[in-house]
Amino acid sequence: MADKTPPQTRRERLWRSSESRGIPLRAILATVAVVVVAYLAGKLLYRLRDVILLMAVAGFIALLLNPLVVYLQRWRVRRRGFAVAIVTFWAVLVFAGLSVAFGYPLVNAVTHLADQLPSYVDQAQHGKGWIGHLIRQYHVSSWVQHNASKIASFAQSLGKPALALGKGAVSLLVALTTIFFLVVLLLLEGPKMRAWILGNMTQQRSATVTRVAAQVNRAVTGYMAGNMLTSLIAGLVVFVTLMLLGVPFPFLWALWVALVDFLPMIGGALAGIPTVLFATGHSLFAGIVTLVVFLAYTQIENHVLNPVIMSRTVRINPLLVLVAILVAASIGSWIGGFFGGFVAALLAIPAAGATQVVMTELWRDTAPGGMLALPAGPGSGEAGAGTGGAGAGAEPPGAEPSGAEPPGTAPAGAGKPAT
Repeated sequence: MADKTPPQTRRERLWRSSESRGIPLRAILATVAVVVVAYLAGKLLYRLRDVILLMAVAGFIALLLNPLVVYLQRWRVRRRGFAVAIVTFWAVLVFAGLSVAFGYPLVNAVTHLADQLPSYVDQAQHGKGWIGHLIRQYHVSSWVQHNASKIASFAQSLGKPALALGKGAVSLLVALTTIFFLVVLLLLEGPKMRAWILGNMTQQRSATVTRVAAQVNRAVTGYMAGNMLTSLIAGLVVFVTLMLLGVPFPFLWALWVALVDFLPMIGGALAGIPTVLFATGHSLFAGIVTLVVFLAYTQIENHVLNPVIMSRTVRINPLLVLVAILVAASIGSWIGGFFGGFVAALLAIPAAGATQVVMTELWRDTAPGGMLALPAGPGSGEAGAGTGGAGAGAEPPGAEPSGAEPPGTAPAGAGKPAT
């Protein structure tokens, strides 16, 4: 029987009027509200992109350092705060060592250039040495005389890039300090946050989330192990090449290549450009040989080493590795520029591994007899529901997680006795 009660408010009259005309006003307003909220959320995330990038980097570093903290706790250091302090101290020490390894040769090179600059100027004025030979051959002195005013204005404009460089150094220092404190807080408060989240779940769901998190953590650490292996190979190749060619500072450039090569796919190219230029400055033959070695090794690493090693450690398809890196680098550079592209490419393979683990679990749980297909309870008489759903949650939170099974296989707990 239709409701004949007259509407009491304007809103009720509006709803009834739209329903009588067949207009889904509620759905239209809900759709508009969702679009507006999504747009505002996107604008907010874009405004906070720098903070999100810092948090992503800090979370990635914390995931890498957390196994060391757990190992120290299991070994002798029982209190987590002491273990975090020890791991953080060694991490800062390694970072400082790398900074010194890079900075010391650079300072020496700049000091040497400053000491030799008067002699270079004297040679240029008197036409002596290789500088004087270049000046005579290319008529540099006449060009300088005709463009003296332009050179003066260019020299005056050099102060602006120097000021921007100083601001960039301060911003980098602030970003590194922020990442440091975020990493320390994540290492200290991470277990509490994890316990609080799992405590608000059912026992079955908590066990499933624990198992999936363990598999994701294994994928991330596997990624780092594979990436470290390829980076060490790249640094070793560069070290041997530069040493055989007699190029100065071979260890420094090998260390540079090993660090930058952590960036998948394009890291080798970014590391190779300054290395080849430095080798060319030593001799043309050394530059050509170094370029050939880099081109050959980059192709081998991108198309052989990276896909094969990453597919073994992270256990994802090599094609998915390549697609994840390209898509993440494009999106990251669009959002946060070069730094955003670097961070996104660095996190692409772990994110792909985590997505594969989660999708595998969802595929298995939504299969017939899975945990999400039928309600599993103590009195359930269904054969599939009791083993498929409860079996997934039968593992305690600290148990060793089972490996991810491909779609279509039996549930993880199938065949296990009910507990």
